[in-house]
Amino acid sequence: MNDDSFRVVVVGAGMSGILAGIKLRQAGYSNITIYEKAERVGGTWRENTYPGLTCDVPSHHYTYSFERNPDWTRHLPPGGEIQAYFENVTGKYDLAELIRFNTEVVDASFHQGSWRLKLSDGSDDRANVVIAATGVLHHPSVPAIKGMESFQGALFHSARWDHSIALEGKRVGVIGMGSTGVQIISALSERGIEVSHFVRNPQWIMPVENGYFSAEERAAFRADPQVLDDAMDFEGYAQAVEAYTEALTNPDSELAQSMSQACRDNLEGNVIDPALREQLRPDHQPFCKRLIFSPDYYTAIQRPNAKLVREDIEQIEPAGIRTCDGELHALDVIVLATGFRADRFMRPMTIRGRNGLDLETLWARRPVAYLAVTMPDFPNFFMLNGPNGPVGNFSLIEIAEHQWHYIAQLMERLRSGEVEAISPTGAALEEFDAARIEAAKRTIWYTGGCQSWYLDAEGIPASWPWTFSRFVEAMREPRWEYFETTGGDARC
Repeated sequence: MNDDSFRVVVVGAGMSGILAGIKLRQAGYSNITIYEKAERVGGTWRENTYPGLTCDVPSHHYTYSFERNPDWTRHLPPGGEIQAYFENVTGKYDLAELIRFNTEVVDASFHQGSWRLKLSDGSDDRANVVIAATGVLHHPSVPAIKGMESFQGALFHSARWDHSIALEGKRVGVIGMGSTGVQIISALSERGIEVSHFVRNPQWIMPVENGYFSAEERAAFRADPQVLDDAMDFEGYAQAVEAYTEALTNPDSELAQSMSQACRDNLEGNVIDPALREQLRPDHQPFCKRLIFSPDYYTAIQRPNAKLVREDIEQIEPAGIRTCDGELHALDVIVLATGFRADRFMRPMTIRGRNGLDLETLWARRPVAYLAVTMPDFPNFFMLNGPNGPVGNFSLIEIAEHQWHYIAQLMERLRSGEVEAISPTGAALEEFDAARIEAAKRTIWYTGGCQSWYLDAEGIPASWPWTFSRFVEAMREPRWEYFETTGGDARC
């Protein structure tokens, strides 16, 4: 098939969408459009701008493998630098000419061998292939707390940070103790701002260092890529990721116990007041939730200007938050560090596959996908970081690159004209999902006794329940017997 007639649409210009655009061009695809609902690239790193925003993956491993960044300033990358990195990559690879900003895909339907798309500006499009690079953490989860509308100060979700509010001299309440809440408290506490951290369930914190790269180090990285490669220690990092996933899948292993003890020692050794230490002690096993990596939270929460509040919230009132013990915590600003709706993925897009099957029907029980990248009866529709893929304290960029290697092989059969449509069989998804659920029930996410955003509505862990090496192996090459195809020589 002529590449000019073979059309590919990518939904989203975050990390995965940028990757898809670059890889498509490198493979010789020329008829490409990336639709982005916002006014610029970046995805979650565009939308999250809260104080203290940091990725917990080592900086030099949070890059595309083909576009290393020698200029990180910290051992863990700050959010602003990550956003700048994606903007710089977009510019270097001239991707802006492919992107239609402020344009959301609202409807996608598969009909007679191609996808028909309806866009938020009222226009239409058609494509042989749709790649959903919509990400996971982009729909804020807003708790239903009584009286929120009555608050007379500023109230916003952490992913919608209001930078017009000057926080110095203000009393700030932060609700939630995921990575976001911990980072915000650490950053504001260090600035001397009066902060109250409202925590229903404390989480385990893994100690980590977050030093600076010196100007001399960054200059050496720029001058000699080998110096940067040596600093990255690919082998050591790969071993650490594999060890992490082994600990998740085998909670009784010696390694899991060792890493869990490091979390316990972190609490014991860094919180001086015994009463505060007990208030910060989780009621579940380490790894049951996504681990928090923080170099300074325990220091931050022990400052005189910081307060931990463990009482449940009864309601929000005009002057602040009233907890169930009757105390009113007077506040000027309330931040909802309450995470995201991790089950949304492409939604609210309406997506219809073969024979009118819609995504909501397929996902009526839970979001599912064969190997996290494709679905039966949704031909030529592929996902990067889709349902049931690996999610954890490692780089999702690396995950997306492995997934792209897999998807590219499926797309080549389409571009060559060998087939018109390709999708996994229903049996393939059923077999994969049954094995996934069985394995998930043996992970620490299921056995550790906690609630987390890793769990679906039925309490089953939604993430990849095996080791990282098993994921890499699964992405090497499609097992073609698990796919069904139709037609040939497809054109829009």
